[in-house]
Amino acid sequence: MSVNGLPEPNSQEIKVGPATEHPLRYSLVNELHNRPSPRLKAPATCVFVAFKEPIDASNRDRAVDMAHLTELTTRHGGPRPDPEESHYQGKLGRYDLKWESHTEFVTYMASSSGLPIRPFDPSAGAIFSNQWQMNAPGKRVAAVMVQVEIMPDDPKEALEQTADLFAKDSLTAVWVLDQTAMIAGDFRIDADGWMRFVIFVRPDVGEGRTGRLVHRLVELETYRAMSMLGLGRARSLGRKLNAVDTRLSAIVDSMGDETRNADAVLQELLSVSAELEAQAVQNAFRFGATRAYEAIVMDRIDALRETRFYGRQMLTEFMRRRYQPAMRTIMSNESRLEAMLERAARAGELLRTKVDVERSAQNQALMERMDRRAALQLRLQHTVEGLSVVAISYYAVGLLSYALYPAAAALHVNKSYLVAALTPVAVLVVWWGMRRIRQSLHHGEPGKEL
Repeated sequence: MSVNGLPEPNSQEIKVGPATEHPLRYSLVNELHNRPSPRLKAPATCVFVAFKEPIDASNRDRAVDMAHLTELTTRHGGPRPDPEESHYQGKLGRYDLKWESHTEFVTYMASSSGLPIRPFDPSAGAIFSNQWQMNAPGKRVAAVMVQVEIMPDDPKEALEQTADLFAKDSLTAVWVLDQTAMIAGDFRIDADGWMRFVIFVRPDVGEGRTGRLVHRLVELETYRAMSMLGLGRARSLGRKLNAVDTRLSAIVDSMGDETRNADAVLQELLSVSAELEAQAVQNAFRFGATRAYEAIVMDRIDALRETRFYGRQMLTEFMRRRYQPAMRTIMSNESRLEAMLERAARAGELLRTKVDVERSAQNQALMERMDRRAALQLRLQHTVEGLSVVAISYYAVGLLSYALYPAAAALHVNKSYLVAALTPVAVLVVWWGMRRIRQSLHHGEPGKEL
């Protein structure tokens, strides 16, 4: 049956075609499965290295990383990697290689079955030769060797087996994953450059779970190393902030000194603010990455679900005493930089206000001087106008007297009386004319008839 010619919802004819799919749906789902953990069966050995470009690693040329990976796979006869991928897994002789490209670094993890003749023998990492590592596009930030062994019937024997492998003062030994495995390590680097860990797993632990455990452990060490890269930056920043803080405090103290020019103080403050902003820009990425890496480190520890192993130090305890102080140092200097930027901004606002007030006072004084000058000019103008009336009247009387002399002679009028009679009339007429001219100029009507 159909309605308006359309098939019913449960009709066998309804089909979902590619046109209905979001173009990113498959790639986003595949991203969930792009980085699977290795599968390991105890006993096994895993060697792991991570490389990072020293400067601007997030904008590095990733084609160079791929060329370095290709060199390794070609040397050991493995399948070539896809240049467009950010991960790789393949069989290289007796090793299973897993490669990943991250924002700032690349990682290589090679695992093989069995254990070396001597515990943590450097030959176990022979797949990553010294020459190949020297040719890496970056510097090594992590190198970890993990031995996976079967848990003895008596778990205490695991401690005896590792007693001579790790430093006792920093030894960490914990149950993980609901006491199905034990991890031991001291977070120290041996003479060959490897950080060592031993994992004892119970016989019934599957290969997938063992592989995930190793993967989490090497990730923990990698992100710990990456997060602590910010410590050097923080210490260097702290020394710079000490010097800038002294200058900023001196500037703030001098703001109340009326003898100092506010414009000069403002220029000094702008110099300090520019230096602080430069430090903020230079360290923003590193400090932001540090926070992200620290969160991953703590997440990897939480995922292990650790419990105490016969009174030994736990990972959380080790991190709290040895790792968290470094993170707090980084965050403290970052917060201090932000606080100093805010102080400089507030001081700048106050100084700009002070400069504006001083300039307003200067403008007001200037206006008062201009008013006095204008009043003086007005009085001078009135004086000049008065003199002009006298001068014009003088010449007007002279001209009129010459014009009226003949009439005065005919009427037998004395010349002096004629001049006396003409003088007030001429003065009045000239004064009235000057006033009309001034009024027309004042009202902007110079063309108006007088």
